[in-house]
Amino acid sequence: MSAVKDGDDMWIRRLLFGQAGERAERAPATLVCFPHAGGSASFYLPVARLAPPTVEVLAVQYPGRQDRRAERCVEDIDELADRIVAALPARAVTRPLALFGHSMGALVAFEVARRLERRGTAPLELFVSGRRAPSIHRNDRAHLRPDDGLLAELRALGGTATTVLGDDDFMRAMLPVVRSDYRAVETYRHRPGPGLSCPVTALSGIDDPKARPDDVRAWRDHTRSRFEARFFPGGHFYLTDHVEEIVALVAGRVSSALLAADSRR
Repeated sequence: MSAVKDGDDMWIRRLLFGQAGERAERAPATLVCFPHAGGSASFYLPVARLAPPTVEVLAVQYPGRQDRRAERCVEDIDELADRIVAALPARAVTRPLALFGHSMGALVAFEVARRLERRGTAPLELFVSGRRAPSIHRNDRAHLRPDDGLLAELRALGGTATTVLGDDDFMRAMLPVVRSDYRAVETYRHRPGPGLSCPVTALSGIDDPKARPDDVRAWRDHTRSRFEARFFPGGHFYLTDHVEEIVALVAGRVSSALLAADSRR
């Protein structure tokens, strides 16, 4: 399995799966996935492997990592959302589209959904994972910690292979990207406005220190449509242990939305 650029654009990765690297370009729906702080598009390769052929899986590649490591990180959630909306391939916004974001990616996906709705292209559904509602502000300041403090934060959250967590040199090399992403998240301020017209499903690990259950349920205030909160065993990166269940949930919701749309025609 691999991730390749969508056309000439650096922002979007088309995730390939199957022995022949089959593409789902003709799928009736698209799922765009947004990584966590310090994460990359390849984090969602397991999602593409498990997704049905009816859903094409795209993932966002933020600047500053992997093949974009020479680029400056974007330290503002609104700027990220603006640039991602501009980079989405035409087929992703002219056919049914769902969004999935984990942690920092949940905020970016939410702001992308707001922009798409203002353009008259409402997503089928927004799936947010491991993140409190945008309207709930905590005075987090991890991006201001010294390197050792930021490393301790990463190790407490997990989500990185044990061998990598134990490699101090590698972890320190990651810190500039992680610090920039944390700055983007921790300086974000939600601007009040109409709730989304699309459904929102909020997912979280029951022991996630970054997403308390009541704060996750507060996502209900950000949609005028259906809302559901689902909790799984585990911490901030619970989804790595529940990816099959999560993909089945997302794919089922997308299929139901497609059927509902067909019945209205």
